Amino acid sequence: MSEAIGAAAPAIDLPANSIFLIGMMGVGKSTIGRMLADTLGRRFYDCDRELEARSGVTISTIFEVEGEQAFRRRESVLLDELSAEPGVVLATGGGVVLSPENSALLRRRGLVIYLQSTLDEIARRTARDRTRPLLQGADPRARIAELLKQREPLYSGAAHLTFESAASNPRRLVERILRHPRVAALRAPCLQPAPGADPGVEPDVTPSATQVIGDV
Repeated sequence: MSEAIGAAAPAIDLPANSIFLIGMMGVGKSTIGRMLADTLGRRFYDCDRELEARSGVTISTIFEVEGEQAFRRRESVLLDELSAEPGVVLATGGGVVLSPENSALLRRRGLVIYLQSTLDEIARRTARDRTRPLLQGADPRARIAELLKQREPLYSGAAHLTFESAASNPRRLVERILRHPRVAALRAPCLQPAPGADPGVEPDVTPSATQVIGDV
């Protein structure tokens, strides 16, 4: 069950109507975010890719040249800009919740959804990915376990909703997210799907490992 950590966070700024995805690397934030945006007819941003596009270098290069703290400062500035745009779907970087200010900002400006996964699943999904600076050590699995221990309570504390991102068809996860009442409430008449976008979701007629864990 997802629980708020510490003091209650500010209420959602409903006029913004945005959806923010948080969670560890490899849980599918970019894939799920893009599918949600396509279905809802909204603009999609991947915070990491946007940062790379604007800086002209990879995140690994920023880490190597400027260090993690400098990267986090860049990330926070960009997060503030992107989250201020109404009606977007935003896939955040895995470490965005390390800043309490970032978490409060997201909760205030939209609906924060935590995509949760297990150590085994994250390790499997990132096993062949050599682009992640935090996993370049001798034991990536141990590093993932360390990051999960540090970040799990931060993700849970920042999230309004938590969904399990299991090894299943991502479309099923998108369907379940869209059926949740708090997500359905964001499908305002002024935000109709764009031309060519999927106007709805297919019925979920098969069992899925993906499930809602909590709602805070």
